[in-house]
Amino acid sequence: LTVGGDSSTQREEGNNHFKAGDVQQALSCYTKALKISDCQSESAVLYRNRAACYLKLEDHTQAEADATKALDVDQGDVKARFRRAQALQKLGRLDQAFTDAQKCAQLEPKNKAFQDLLRQLGAQIQQKLSSTDSRVQQMFKLLLDSSAPISDRQKAAQNLVVLSREDAGAEQIFRNDGVKLLQNLLDSQQEDLILSALRTLVGLCTGHQSRTMAIVNEVGMDRLCGVMGSAASTVSLSACHLIQVMFEALTEGMKKEIRGKDEAILPEPSRELRSMLRHLIDMLPASSVSGAGRDSAINLLVKQVPRKSLKNPDNSLTLWVIDQGLKKILEVAGTVPEVKGGPPLTDNTPMSCSVLLNKLYDDLKSDKERENFNKLCEEYVQYHFGSSDMESKLRAIQTVSVLLQGPSDVGNRTLELSGIMDAVISLCASENITHQQVAVEALIHAAGKAKRASFITANGVALLKDLYKKSENDRIRVRALVGLCKLGSAGGTDFSMKQFAEGSTLKLAKQCRKWLCNEALPLTSRRWAIEGLAYLTLDADVKEDLVEDKKALQAMFELAKSEDKTVLYAVGSTLVNCTNSYDVEKPDPQMVELAKYAKQHVPEEHPKDARSFVEKRVVKLLEAGVVSALVCMVKQESPALTEACREVILALVERQEDRGLVVAQGGGKALLPLVSESTDRGKIKAAQALAKITITSNPEIAFPGERVYEVVRPLVSLLALDCTMLQNFEALMALTNLAGISERLRLKIIKEKAVPKIEGYMFEEHDMVRAAATECMCNLALSTEVQKCYLATDSDRLKLLVLYSGEDDERLRKAASGTLAMLTGEMPELCTRIPDTTSHWLEIFQALLLGESQDLRHRGAVIVMNLMQADKSLAEKLMESEALEILSVLAKGDDPKQASIQKAAQRCLDLATEYGLIRSNEGGVNGKTM
Repeated sequence: LTVGGDSSTQREEGNNHFKAGDVQQALSCYTKALKISDCQSESAVLYRNRAACYLKLEDHTQAEADATKALDVDQGDVKARFRRAQALQKLGRLDQAFTDAQKCAQLEPKNKAFQDLLRQLGAQIQQKLSSTDSRVQQMFKLLLDSSAPISDRQKAAQNLVVLSREDAGAEQIFRNDGVKLLQNLLDSQQEDLILSALRTLVGLCTGHQSRTMAIVNEVGMDRLCGVMGSAASTVSLSACHLIQVMFEALTEGMKKEIRGKDEAILPEPSRELRSMLRHLIDMLPASSVSGAGRDSAINLLVKQVPRKSLKNPDNSLTLWVIDQGLKKILEVAGTVPEVKGGPPLTDNTPMSCSVLLNKLYDDLKSDKERENFNKLCEEYVQYHFGSSDMESKLRAIQTVSVLLQGPSDVGNRTLELSGIMDAVISLCASENITHQQVAVEALIHAAGKAKRASFITANGVALLKDLYKKSENDRIRVRALVGLCKLGSAGGTDFSMKQFAEGSTLKLAKQCRKWLCNEALPLTSRRWAIEGLAYLTLDADVKEDLVEDKKALQAMFELAKSEDKTVLYAVGSTLVNCTNSYDVEKPDPQMVELAKYAKQHVPEEHPKDARSFVEKRVVKLLEAGVVSALVCMVKQESPALTEACREVILALVERQEDRGLVVAQGGGKALLPLVSESTDRGKIKAAQALAKITITSNPEIAFPGERVYEVVRPLVSLLALDCTMLQNFEALMALTNLAGISERLRLKIIKEKAVPKIEGYMFEEHDMVRAAATECMCNLALSTEVQKCYLATDSDRLKLLVLYSGEDDERLRKAASGTLAMLTGEMPELCTRIPDTTSHWLEIFQALLLGESQDLRHRGAVIVMNLMQADKSLAEKLMESEALEILSVLAKGDDPKQASIQKAAQRCLDLATEYGLIRSNEGGVNGKTM
């Protein structure tokens, strides 16, 4: 029989079972027919029929999926559409069901079943709407009744939030003038009601462009920014989240599935977007805005303004913000909190300003644009520095400090303006604590450039030492200490570039650890102590001392759980240094020899930065609880932190024996957000760390629940030419692990278009990569979708498996023969095509039966058994070969460990007897019949 004939027979058999009421048997027949069908239109009919079975069995999710597959082939298939409408009705997706039923009725207006379903759905939708409408009205009535108990009003507000998360509820709230009510709640003085109003507005705006535009115009950004600028941190954060959702709805709403009937004719929302951004810019210098609200505005600008990808040529939004708001950003950056008259700041504000300025500068495309940015910054600094007012000079120096941390090229240019550096040095000796503090911080940030560090070492070290030893103010002492730390680490990881005398950096680090562990000190002082360690840990001696000090490590990890981003950046840098997870380019040996010959300086690696030392440091960090600190840092969603966390986690999972501890402490959960953020290179590193964990841990424990499905895409991204061979290999191993768990995971891997990539790696020259790809394909071949690929007559997939089953590499042989054993069992029609793959097929299978490995013998016996079951002529060829003698020996063994091999071999002999190819007696095989 042809393949098509086979599937037709199975379909007819299924139809007969369905008519007879044996739905389960009908389902089985349709499924078998789908496996062997090579005709798209026939498969569509089979999917449609199977959907009918699933409806009878009340598996409505599968019924909807199969009906959709049928409709993917033929949109005019009215039976498939009717069945999908029935399934959607049972699943509660009434709007979609109504659309399908409506199309059915249009195609066949006289069909009573279609008309009946349409009426049912219309009534159900109306009932749901009226029910939702009455609930909305009830909530409104309670909220507008000022005499109602406050607990009832709060409950009503919470119910409104829940209703807004459903599209029907959101639409009812919106159409019943709910936005006006929500405005009243925003103006109330009760925090619970304000939070409920903000969360309800989030429900109204999520993914809905037209409602968002209406809310922007009706509520007004003035009011929303006012709420975000409030002193109550929870209210401020909720307002920030709402504005973020509004931005997303306006920028991405046109790309998403249309939810509102009027969405398709909306104008481009650029006017509303720019209006929102202008309000955020205006918030920055406003003294009425709280520090938390200001930070939220800065973070929203960071997320919304720069291009998401530099491949996008349009950076007009960045240029507009620089033109409209750079001076306002610099005004915040230059604010000295201790000087009266400036807007309120948090400890995070200067760092947030640095991040925003850096993002804007990085988004510029040309030298002309960068020169304009530099010019605006220089003009601002010169204007304030040129004033006779000391407070204005301090503002200029503080602005330079922030620029040195952000776009450092711009910061370096402003620092070189006439008189700035001299003023910094002289103010360090001021008797005014605030003046000293601003100057010392500027000095610290100025020491970032090696050439300037040398200048400051010559001119400023004595000054900093003097401040550290003689100042009576802890704020100044700890900053002077950090300045010394930074200067002491100016040689970086170059062991030969010691800035200070032997042992000085260790003394500085010891003092930093002492400050860090002193809980009596204010948080800001302890934060600066970590900052000092971030510089000093470039020295391997300091790294070794730090990891031995468990108390200091735990104090650092405890501080990492705070929301102070400056602390988090310092912790991230320290951990990157301790784990050596920074990138170090190994110099070409020939270039090193040339450099030595030319008497050029050649960087030297510290002996304690060798791999064995790094591994021991990683163990110490894990024992002290480093993963819990990293989990907290990841939650901050800061780009700079993301980069550091990714590097550190990859270093922590380098050794296989450490991965269990990383998973137990929540490392798998922390990794997932890191694969979708930051640079392409960063994503690859995070994906590699995921692969390492997935290879050696149970993925369902490392990534519980739905998280395991999020692992697939990053792993598939490692199957690329620009990734290393090791990354390719680890991705294949991890995908093999996932593919062995469930059909749903296999389908997810297939959906991510991984199969062609995996097949490509099956041709790789590297033995381990080729074997890993074949193992992965073995597990994926459990899926019907992949099995169909092997039925295609125009491919050499089957031939490759047969040939690989005869290779020398045992791991490759096991993977290929395992895939063959499974495929020939699932699809008997493949068996008849095996002799056409290669003339050596018999020798290859005989070699499997004689294999040294028990696994190979078992696979060989199963393949031979499948071939014999599928086709008598194949059985004849096998029995005419040496396979008969080998099978006879395998069937006689009495080793319980080889019971599965004996069973398969005996089944082969039984089949040969049934076919009349051999005679059998109680003693075993008697001989052949010809």
